[in-house]
Amino acid sequence: MKYLKHIILSVGVGVIAAPAMAQVKGDDDGVLSQKAVSRDQQAIDKAVNGWWKTSMNAHDSRIAWWRDARFGCFIHWGVYSVPGGEWKGKKVGGYAEHLMRKERIRRGEYDSLLIRTFNPVDFNADAWVKMIKAAGMRYLVITAKHHDGVAMYPTAIGDYSIKNSKFHRDPMAELSAACKKYGIRFGFYYSHAFDWEHPDAPGNDWDYDNPGGDKDLHGGRNWFDVHPELLPKAVKYVDEKAIPQIKELIAKYHPDILWFDTPHKLPLSENIRILEAIRSVDNNVVVNGRLARSNDYSFGDYINTSDRPAEFYPVTGDWEAIPTTNESYGYSKFDDSHKPVSFFIRLLAKAADRGGNLLMNIGPEGNGVIDPRDTVILHGIGSWMQRYGNSIYGTAAAPLPIQPWGEVTQKDNKLFLHVFSWPRNGVLTVGGLTGKVKKAYLMNTTAALKTAVVNRTDVSVTLPKAAPDTINSVVVLELADKLPATTLPRELDADGITNRLLAYDADQTGKGFSKGDGKTASYWVAGIARPDQQLSWKVRVVKKATFSFSAKYLSDLAGQQYTVKVGQQQLTGTVPAQKGAINESIGKVTLAPGEYVVSLQPATNNTKELMKLFELQLTAQ
Repeated sequence: MKYLKHIILSVGVGVIAAPAMAQVKGDDDGVLSQKAVSRDQQAIDKAVNGWWKTSMNAHDSRIAWWRDARFGCFIHWGVYSVPGGEWKGKKVGGYAEHLMRKERIRRGEYDSLLIRTFNPVDFNADAWVKMIKAAGMRYLVITAKHHDGVAMYPTAIGDYSIKNSKFHRDPMAELSAACKKYGIRFGFYYSHAFDWEHPDAPGNDWDYDNPGGDKDLHGGRNWFDVHPELLPKAVKYVDEKAIPQIKELIAKYHPDILWFDTPHKLPLSENIRILEAIRSVDNNVVVNGRLARSNDYSFGDYINTSDRPAEFYPVTGDWEAIPTTNESYGYSKFDDSHKPVSFFIRLLAKAADRGGNLLMNIGPEGNGVIDPRDTVILHGIGSWMQRYGNSIYGTAAAPLPIQPWGEVTQKDNKLFLHVFSWPRNGVLTVGGLTGKVKKAYLMNTTAALKTAVVNRTDVSVTLPKAAPDTINSVVVLELADKLPATTLPRELDADGITNRLLAYDADQTGKGFSKGDGKTASYWVAGIARPDQQLSWKVRVVKKATFSFSAKYLSDLAGQQYTVKVGQQQLTGTVPAQKGAINESIGKVTLAPGEYVVSLQPATNNTKELMKLFELQLTAQ
């Protein structure tokens, strides 16, 4: 079964989320007994040998629409959207949706000041969905209940709900209807493991003596293993609120997708039990990978990778990344760090080239209006998607090496070349293309472009002088047959484009490496300390050229050295005394046509980590 086993490398929205460990050291009793291990293992065995295995027989049909969609809209909207990162006249930094936790607002006060007064008079479900559709998004996931525990619909389970607000409508029902009207798949984010209002749930350690919060009470992260006597409380919460509300959402709104997060707040056995409850009533709803996972198994329908990514580490199988327009998921009146439209358009092509989806987040205001700063971004993406969306929807990762000029997606016998860096000489070389090209043309035009076989592994396309799109121009190649996978090295550009050898894409020799989460400041490979640890990349050069090498990394070991080898040639870099990201020029290498291995490793043994490497950059002179 293709999706039976995964190594999970993912983080939760706002909170690092890793698989629960089978054996940890407790505060009180040293190495844990096998009781906790047995609890989770029994749940795994029951699932893998029973109901979950059966449910995965429908996996491909269940997830088909999601694979085709490629681009969705994540919406964080709750009563926390009204203050928008401000509390009693004070600016509150970080994630605006974490206001209750950050300000330690008591349950009753949060109810009286935010829930009871909530009244988004400008909310218009049709307007939201029409804007999302115009942006090229094909599915929508909205917070039905976030960590604050507030149901954003009139739930019949519990009293922490907008049914007690001044807004006497059901925004979830209105959004569901609008999505059906405009052909958008609809679903919910539900915070199943983190709930700050319920007296038995993990998270709230200011109203209650509960684990799972910032105080790290009762054993901290692994509280349910260190103090298993507390687990019945969490089970009670799951039985009384989480499972009933999830089933209620399924029964009332018939969602296409359910999205979960922060599974580490509960033991794996409880997360699996929640998934089993879902599958008992609906085997067609898509469930993301953050509900239940271990070191060996991902029980969801796809894997979630990083939040707010700039780069993607390699993932096998179906996956989804979660960028947001700024650095908060919920609306923040203070966060003006909105990224340019070009960032998202290129990120979308980059994800599709690696076989993944983007679920891009926006945070509407508390009055129900989509933040104008988000509106600008949505309009910009939509303008590009209206012209080039078919190069994203329904595509798969192309079986070609990494290209220096952009990304490549594939659909049937067509390759879509996403050209970020338009060639100065008017000739685009597609490295590793061994199939026969029947026709080449700019997307949305009919005029054929001239192609030529450069050698047995490369094809050139003669392009117009000016790029039709300044962000991402798409060239279509129609092939005689679908391409087989290739193991050819990437070709280095020698005509003005900087070749980026990301640490994520390197082969690793040795042990002790770890990966950053892909954000702008952390798309690194860490743990590089000794000469027996090496990162390497296979490259090709088709014409003689001299390349200038630079390395981008983080390091605190000023004066220590590392080497970069290219074939028989070697360059040496020395860590400068500098805080933050270092972008160090380390010399030049002249390369004749041929294949090479570029490698990086420390020059000497270090007792501490020498560097976190982002990338090597090679530019022809």
